[in-house]
Order: sequence, then C-alpha cells, then structure tokens
Amino acid sequence: MILTAKENNINYQRIEQAILYLENNFQRQPELDEVAEKVHLSPFHFQRIFTEWAGISPKRFLQFLTVGYLKEKLEISKNLVEVAEQAGLSSQSRVYDLFTTLEAVTPQEYKQRGAGLRVEYGVHQTPFGSCLIGVTERGVCWLSFLHADENPRREIELMKLHWHNSTFHHDQELTAGFVERIFYGAKTGGSEKLHVFVKGTNFQVKVWEALLKIPMGDVTTYGNIGTSIQSPNALQAVGSAVGSNHVAYLIPCHRVIRKDGIIGEYRWNSTRKKSMIGWEMARSQQVSEGR
Repeated sequence: MILTAKENNINYQRIEQAILYLENNFQRQPELDEVAEKVHLSPFHFQRIFTEWAGISPKRFLQFLTVGYLKEKLEISKNLVEVAEQAGLSSQSRVYDLFTTLEAVTPQEYKQRGAGLRVEYGVHQTPFGSCLIGVTERGVCWLSFLHADENPRREIELMKLHWHNSTFHHDQELTAGFVERIFYGAKTGGSEKLHVFVKGTNFQVKVWEALLKIPMGDVTTYGNIGTSIQSPNALQAVGSAVGSNHVAYLIPCHRVIRKDGIIGEYRWNSTRKKSMIGWEMARSQQVSEGR
C-alpha cells in the first residue's frame, strides 16, 4: 500500500508520540495495548506501522536509547577517526549511510562572491516528518525539519536569512529527487556522492567535517569531536558549532550525545533526535546480521 505524504506525516507523529510515551514509562514496561491507545491506534496497526518504520518492535527500539546501551556505544566509538576508518566508506556496514562531500565558504567569502547564487527549495515528507530542503548547483545548502503541522514559512525565512544574497525558487520536482536519495537512497539504489554546500567559520567547518566521519548507527560526544579537531578544551565552541548546523541529517549532528549517555537537546526536537538514532541503529544492526 502506498501512503500519501499526509498519511506518512501522521504516522511519524504517532511514532514520535509513542517513543516519548515509552521513554517516560520505560521502567514499568507498558504493554503494547497501552502504547497503541495513547497514539489512537489498534495494537495490530500500531505494531505494524512502527515495525515498518523502524524494522524492529517498539520495545526493542527503545532499548537502543537507554543510557546504559548508549554509554557502551560511546566506549566502543571513543576514537572517532578509528571508527570511521573501520566502517570504511565502501563496506557493507555503510549500505544505509550516505557518501557526503562538503564544500564551504566563510561568511566574508560569501558576502563578496555569493550574489547570484540560486537556491531551489521544496517541502517534503521523510521518515522523520516534514523537511525543508534547499539545493544549489554546488550542493545541498539547507535541510531542516518542521514541527508537527508547522507552516514552512518560518523555516523558509530562516533559510533566506542565512543565504541572504541568493535568489530563491520553489521547485518541488527537483528537490524531491534529493530527498529520495538522502532518506531512501538504499531503496532506490542511489550511490553517488551527495555534495553539501555550507557557510560557516573555519572552526564550524572543522566540526561539521568531523561529524561526517561518524558512521551510521554510532554516536560520539562533544569531547570526542573536540579532540578529533585538536581542540579538546573547546567544548562550548564545539557544542555551538554542532547546534548551528543548517544541513540536518546529511551533516549528522544528531549522532552527538552527552558523555553520560544522555541524548540531549536537538535543534529540531529532542524526540526526533532519539528517533533518528534508534532508526539508524536498528538498520545498522539489520545490515550486520545480514537481513
């Protein structure tokens, strides 16, 4: 059955509500019927929708997000560079991941040479709700998520403010192809590298480049990011750079968590961050098990 964009968005909202409810009540292990009732579905339909989305059951999904499990993952992936090298850009373990290259300009360079940049944009559904994407001939320059039922106008204005010298053109057909590759690439066979075009300070760009080295299904800490760019004491600056990322998911700032195993805040909703981490871990596990 092919779902409409509206139906897909409603399903993600239900999944998000279920994750939040399970997290808040995890210690008493609520039954499937109880969680299904909270998202206004029958137990059968809730189980089906969640398993189609995550590939695993709701309770198994939540186990990925426990502090104990995440601390174990952090210990395994302590050395960011080693983990990236072990994963290998061409290995089977990265089959669900994206091959992303980054091109950057400083704010001053953009101010001097950015006039005339054309940004095509569109609003689309993803496994994590609605997104706004902006694309230039040099790569994806914007990707942000919308809150439930949010009018995209605010995000569009933020994008225009960030790329203020550019011209903007709404093109749903063009941007739909990019969204397919980013979020459904493994299903559609897309394997070419995706380019990201960003504007930021030299320090921000270093942080964003470090984020690209975190394999799908892994997490790291702000401290590990700082160490990897030879700035181990700049935790506040690293956190600020992670938070200022304007190309969500492609530059995977959602894979950075606190050293105590707490997932922490996220610019586009902390529950969405949890859903991304769990979704990626589930798919990575499926690949490692040969499913």
